[in-house]
Amino acid sequence: MNESALDKFLARVVAVKPGETRALLWSFAYFFCLLAGYYVLRPVRDEMGLASGVKNLPWLFTATFFVMLAVAPVYGALVARLPRQRFIPLVYHFFVANILIFWLLLTLLPKGGALSITAQVFFVWISVFNLFAVSVFWSFMADLYASEQGKRLFGFIAAGGSAGALLGPTIVATLAVPIGRANLLIIAALLLECAVFCAMRLETAAAAFKTGRNAEAQPDAALGGSWIAGIAMIARSPYLAGIALWVALLSLAGTFLYLQQANIVSALTDDPNKRTAIFAQIDLAVGLLTIVVQFFATGKLIKRFGAGPAAAFLPMIFAIGFIALWATPMLWVVLAFQAAQRAANFALSNPAREVLFTVVDREEKYKAKNVIDNVVFRGSDVVFSWLFNALRGAGLELGAISLATVPVTAAWLALALALGQMQEKRSASTQASGQNIS
Repeated sequence: MNESALDKFLARVVAVKPGETRALLWSFAYFFCLLAGYYVLRPVRDEMGLASGVKNLPWLFTATFFVMLAVAPVYGALVARLPRQRFIPLVYHFFVANILIFWLLLTLLPKGGALSITAQVFFVWISVFNLFAVSVFWSFMADLYASEQGKRLFGFIAAGGSAGALLGPTIVATLAVPIGRANLLIIAALLLECAVFCAMRLETAAAAFKTGRNAEAQPDAALGGSWIAGIAMIARSPYLAGIALWVALLSLAGTFLYLQQANIVSALTDDPNKRTAIFAQIDLAVGLLTIVVQFFATGKLIKRFGAGPAAAFLPMIFAIGFIALWATPMLWVVLAFQAAQRAANFALSNPAREVLFTVVDREEKYKAKNVIDNVVFRGSDVVFSWLFNALRGAGLELGAISLATVPVTAAWLALALALGQMQEKRSASTQASGQNIS
């Protein structure tokens, strides 16, 4: 199929313009491989979290946050000193090396204390890996694509991740019992290396449409500045601070739901391979729902209504879900809620949130965004996981906690709409002046 015929085929599901096709497809493939690898690892992580005990999950969230604090300055220094085309593959190769080390430990260590500690370390590591790997991807996308392009194309690109999120749990559900959880890590490492290959091909393909805002993107130039600059950027920018608050509220809602799910699934079975397969099946259901929306609706909805209303869809789903949990705190409600909110997040609200970053300058895209996606998100996980435990310790039932969370989702929805209005103003100002907004 030649490029013209491919353009016509893609135009049926995404508003791609001439010259964008190759970059769009490499972006799709990059995210596909990245999330396929992660979703091979995710069910293994969730099972290991349960193996440590549900009551220990807040401690694991706390450890994750402190690891994130330690890693963030290293990442900031890396971004400041190395050009994009060097630091992106370096980050992913480092994670692949980590995966291979964990594979050796999980394969060779006998059952007992050492293996249990390895499982807890793996839970923390995968939680750090997830946020850094995906944050680097979306920083790259915001660097390459202008605001107008992001509204049209980010839904389709996100669908690449959702397709990978289908492949990953399918692999796990099929192979977790026959080959064991440890050997799944080798598959994840290979998929991550494929993601690096796609990222490098994307660098070449993206050169064809460097116009407007993304003309500034120079993969062979380092950003410079301080490793801690991202924190200062958020402190002085109401726009970035608002995005950080949006992410914190996402963490509150997601953490409360995750801990409710963990309590319920832990009571079902003690078999680690079976629990891994259960989590994979949940991921598979989410992926199927998400990819349909992303292919056929996300780009059209964001382009039609803007990033704010699209980002507001997720808190609305959480409000409905928590009310349902208050009324009927049962397993099938938790699983349906989890599937609905994750599909809404991946299919609509997350691509919309990434569009918010297309109207900030390059340094903010990599440094401030990294702080928001990683430090703010995991720090919020810590606070809200301990809050959940405190509420349970005070005698509150799951239904009461769900009901108390609903007003928070209303404030979260209002914030999303406000951020959308700010994004539209920044985008219009940029198009009028032809310059970046800082």
